[in-house]
Amino acid sequence: MRLIYEKLNNIQLELKAPKNKRNTFGGYQYRDLSGILEAVKPLLKKYKCVLMISDDVVTKEDRVYIKSTVTIIDCEDGTMHSCDGYAREQESKKGMDDAQLTGACSSYARKYACNGLLAIDDSQDLDSMNNDKDEEKPKSRRNRRTRKAITKEDLDDVPF
Repeated sequence: MRLIYEKLNNIQLELKAPKNKRNTFGGYQYRDLSGILEAVKPLLKKYKCVLMISDDVVTKEDRVYIKSTVTIIDCEDGTMHSCDGYAREQESKKGMDDAQLTGACSSYARKYACNGLLAIDDSQDLDSMNNDKDEEKPKSRRNRRTRKAITKEDLDDVPF
């Protein structure tokens, strides 16, 4: 088990996943899941590891959460370590059908599961902002509905 943690530590130290995407509406840089995966693939090859990503649907009090699990597996001895990320589906999102909404929620949860596993800090990212271009001014914080990454610790208090 020790070897997977040594490899994961090396990958975390060497990983460079820049914020290479630009949100022109919000005027900020961000990284997306595909950027993280492209940056980590050469390091996975170098350290003989693979990532596996899976999703589960979790329902609590009529709300749907996507639970994404990212697992790093050592190809040499089979040991592994996982990290989970959660995102809550909105009731609806203008311009999206149900499948698109679930897909967007999955991508969000996967990104934050990868962030946790690979020690990527997105605390300054603004990717959860409401970026609807058809809105003239921001809604008050009380009325704005955005996806929020939910951590495992957040859910520990919620009995499923």
